[in-house]
Amino acid sequence: MADKAPTNFSLFGWEIARKIGVEDDSRDLASPISADQDLGDTATVQSAGYFGQYYDLTGLGGLLAERDLILKYRQAAEQPEVDAAIDDIVDEAIASPDDGEVIKLVLNNLEYDQSIRDKIIKEFRYILKLLQFSKNAHDIFRRWYIDGRLYFHLVIDRDKPADGIFDMRLIDSACIRRIKEIKEHIDIKSGAKLAETVDEFYVYDESVSIARSAMAMGGGVVAPMRFSKESIIEVNSGIMDATRTQRLSFLHKALKTVNQLRIMEDALVIYRLARAPERRIFYIDTGNLPKGKAEEYFRGIMAKYRNKIVYDIKTGEVNDDRRQMSMLEDFWIPRREGSQGTQIETLPGGENLGQIDDILYFRTQLYKALNVPATRIDSEASFPGGAGRATEITRDEVKFQKFINRLRKRFSYLFIETLKIQLILKGIITKDDWEKIAETISIDYIQDNHFYELKEFETLQDKLTILGELTEHVGKYFSEEWIRRNILHHSDEDIAEMDKQMAAEKKANELTGDDTDDDTADDTGDDTDDDTADDTFEQ
Repeated sequence: MADKAPTNFSLFGWEIARKIGVEDDSRDLASPISADQDLGDTATVQSAGYFGQYYDLTGLGGLLAERDLILKYRQAAEQPEVDAAIDDIVDEAIASPDDGEVIKLVLNNLEYDQSIRDKIIKEFRYILKLLQFSKNAHDIFRRWYIDGRLYFHLVIDRDKPADGIFDMRLIDSACIRRIKEIKEHIDIKSGAKLAETVDEFYVYDESVSIARSAMAMGGGVVAPMRFSKESIIEVNSGIMDATRTQRLSFLHKALKTVNQLRIMEDALVIYRLARAPERRIFYIDTGNLPKGKAEEYFRGIMAKYRNKIVYDIKTGEVNDDRRQMSMLEDFWIPRREGSQGTQIETLPGGENLGQIDDILYFRTQLYKALNVPATRIDSEASFPGGAGRATEITRDEVKFQKFINRLRKRFSYLFIETLKIQLILKGIITKDDWEKIAETISIDYIQDNHFYELKEFETLQDKLTILGELTEHVGKYFSEEWIRRNILHHSDEDIAEMDKQMAAEKKANELTGDDTDDDTADDTGDDTDDDTADDTFEQ
């Protein structure tokens, strides 16, 4: 463990050495990312439309293909059902406590003294301050969930890198991609291609529109910027496509269902508009008129009986206009001489306009594709499953909670990796130290207090009920230790702590009991004391 910066080590492409001298407040900071970038500022999208599930992995080295895929995810997230499901996921993963502390750093298993722990915790809080995580936690997590990736540029002072990270700039996921460059050479003896060096870096350009407009004009792609691998923090979903070449979002498997749901809703609207009203069928007897005369006569009858009242939705006026045609016009059918005469029939409207089972089916499938329990569609249920008790949780809720835990663990990489770089830059630990303690550091997310407290209280109530039934059997069939371990589920530490607390409380009660006896004796009076003494003497 090192308390000061190591004498010499390499990071961010710089050679970092200890520097002794007068501190200088001037900082040489460089980043092409705007410092005041809004977390909610994303590419402009339309809330309507359909979203493709197939994409090209070859165009422009996959960069534009990845951008198109991210934009599809963002468009899908604009749909009401998807937006509601994402809100459930984000609200479940990121709680909003009153004190503003969303996450905590857990160092219980860290085998270092308290001074080192305090330094690590201090740097962790500094990172949260750079991210403004208490304020932006929901926006950051939601952005990561939708895009399937999240990038931050770590800004440091080039002259004094040992001062640590100075700022963290959020990068639009559609504008950056990780590149691996492999230089190969041919082996003289075997003729095989061998990888000589591997260089990993990030390529960033300003916007999708600039690259596309340049390609459309035949000017090629705008020259990108290159970032070192250490200067970018990347947090991805961990989901890859079948070829293991493209990073996917958690929304990817829901794209097809979103398309189907939108198509079914549009088809339902069209069907209702076309079939809702009753319409008439006019069979017009044209006799033995020639074709031209029959058509003229037919058109005259249509113009005479056509609906003339038209409602203007823009002005609110009711107009009399014969030229208006609509999809709800009556049907006019001519009849020749010898058939039945003029006849008017009524075409009934749709009889199953209230059936939306297919819509509900696809909406349920959409929630399943997003790993959200379908019971959460019903906003009237007080708790999952609608049973009214927190402990009566459905199987889907259990799976959903496990899914949330996986999301949290994956998202924690943002803090763990940033903390690693910060501690190494400031010389609190070395790279070798981090390799040893990395598995002992974890992130604890604050839970939803109301629900989890109610759940714990109900679970405790059930345990106490069982404990009351087993009390008369203690010492005969069950031991106290067995009950504490198997019914109350106390660990060795819990048992030791409980015994210590009960012993202290017993001792305190004994001291308090003496004072109470004296006070009671004084308050009781002489008559009571005499009676008690007489009874004792007789016995």
